[in-house]
Amino acid sequence: MTFRKFFLALLLVSLSASCAHAKKGPKYSQVRQLTPEQAALVEKAIGREKVLIKSIQERTPLVETYIQNTRPDDKLYQVPISDVYMLSRVDFGKGFFNETYNPRERDKRGFFKSSVASIAGLTRALGLDNHVIYKPLGFTEMMFLDPTSFDSEHYMFSFVRREFLGSVRTWVYDVQPKVSDMGRFYGRIWVEDVDGNIVRLNGTYTGASSEDSAKYYFHFDSWRMNVQPGIWLPVAIYVEETHQTENDKSAGLKAQTHFWGYSLKLPTRESENVSVKVEDAEDKSDDAQDVGPLQATRAWVTQAENNVIDRLVEAGLVAPLTPGGYENTVLDQIVINLQVPNNLAFTEPVHTRILLTDTIETTTVGNTILISKGLIDTLPSEESIASVVAMELAHIVMGHHIDTRYAFNDRLMFPDQATFQKIDMYHSGHDNAEAAKRAMEYLGNSMYKDKLPSAGLYYAQLVDREKELKALNTPTLGDSLLQADGTPWMADLLRMSPRLNWDDLAQRPALPLGSWLKTDPWDDRVHQLSAKVYAYMNPRDKMPLEVTPIFYKLQRYDVSRLTPAASSAVAPATVAPAAQPAATPSGAAPPATTPSGAPAPAATPPAAEPAPGDAAQQPTGPPPQAQQ
Repeated sequence: MTFRKFFLALLLVSLSASCAHAKKGPKYSQVRQLTPEQAALVEKAIGREKVLIKSIQERTPLVETYIQNTRPDDKLYQVPISDVYMLSRVDFGKGFFNETYNPRERDKRGFFKSSVASIAGLTRALGLDNHVIYKPLGFTEMMFLDPTSFDSEHYMFSFVRREFLGSVRTWVYDVQPKVSDMGRFYGRIWVEDVDGNIVRLNGTYTGASSEDSAKYYFHFDSWRMNVQPGIWLPVAIYVEETHQTENDKSAGLKAQTHFWGYSLKLPTRESENVSVKVEDAEDKSDDAQDVGPLQATRAWVTQAENNVIDRLVEAGLVAPLTPGGYENTVLDQIVINLQVPNNLAFTEPVHTRILLTDTIETTTVGNTILISKGLIDTLPSEESIASVVAMELAHIVMGHHIDTRYAFNDRLMFPDQATFQKIDMYHSGHDNAEAAKRAMEYLGNSMYKDKLPSAGLYYAQLVDREKELKALNTPTLGDSLLQADGTPWMADLLRMSPRLNWDDLAQRPALPLGSWLKTDPWDDRVHQLSAKVYAYMNPRDKMPLEVTPIFYKLQRYDVSRLTPAASSAVAPATVAPAAQPAATPSGAAPPATTPSGAPAPAATPPAAEPAPGDAAQQPTGPPPQAQQ
């Protein structure tokens, strides 16, 4: 019996038991009487929900939704068969809607949709009929129980138990509508016991009939986080519908929605220009009195780079730098591991930044390498990360830089909606082919040369699921790792890779989304996950490039810190590779971590020592620790 049929049977039993009150009485099961203390917390939660809606209406966060349609599979339980990706900047102060964001027109690879377009896209992705009248709040309603009628007049509450979500103590209630109606919440809520904020809701929305419920609404698990003192805001939603009976082979779906950029502000008028602000400026002057032509040209490229990066941070698309963060301790060290043995001398240091999207993409802006969060999340080992960095490093060396027209600041004074339309950051096919060839040379001279077959596994997995995961491999700002025909640009690594083997539990070709990094929903900074490590027990544990459920270990905001104190706990198979003790198929261990859980810098091999006096090739700071 499917879950939906079971749910329908449950409703029929409930209705038959109370047929005398079918029109006015509750549609669902009988509720248990609340104690005065339990009832008081419910009333407090109702009041806090109104405060939450008001707070959200003052925000303009980014909303990213990634959907994978699935089918049952005997070996892997379920596998993706297609996907949909949507990215929005939503102004909730305008009735939860915003004006249309402008897509990039050149080749339609990236898009930045409005909330209205996102809801319409989600409707199609979920298989809803076009003639169906879909509620205006649509998908955004999953952030709330009921944004208009959540009160004791419309809902009944039944206390379940007390439960800790991380270090936050909550009281758990079952919630059901008093009268059958479209769009009423039916499920379970977790209420923190200090201020009465609802921190999690799990369930679905009801229709006028059980058939309407199954046809129009889907089950979801919605989480909130204490992002500032006294402020809890939605951070993630997981949606799932599966069909696992022998007689039902229809497709299901899994989807994740993430919210970030709550502290971002939109211009007050559409026509208002957005200024670019440069923070944390450093004095980079040296003892030289004059600037030569080559140095001036490179400085001009750097100026364009800084303008673009600052603009992308302001738009919520690139994470701000965190001192001692993942970019500095892991990614920049991998750059050094490739730079030094290849004797690459740069006028300015090469650094890495995180693009906050789940799409698998990467690009360069001047001497900055941009790698998407989705790409980092799914890379299983240091050598696979190095393969991506090597290609972008080659772009920088070969002069494949961003258009220098962005050195003029006024060219970046446009609303956030036009970001993808105005900024071209992708490389040509010719440039990518050249960079891939040069990248193989860099890898061959580096400490990763004996681990390249392991790195090739990632590209083998991308190719294996390229047709099913088109949206995931469609970049928004930069370059895909795959060519138009589905062949990797780093095809040489693919040829070195061992064959994919689902039954080989030591083989980790790619990880699920969300395996390495988490984004602070308030200030957009990225942090490395700290999660326990579990070995694979069967092929179903692998889930490469897949959407998985979301769980958070909640904590209250720590006023002594600058960022919210909250860490996410992912499913066992989605642990951060940096904490993974098992060797990869080539025998190479993933990046080491310190006792506190922070990643330790990777080693620079002794053979990679630069020539004496060549300061441009020397890593800055103390010598890196040896990789175990």
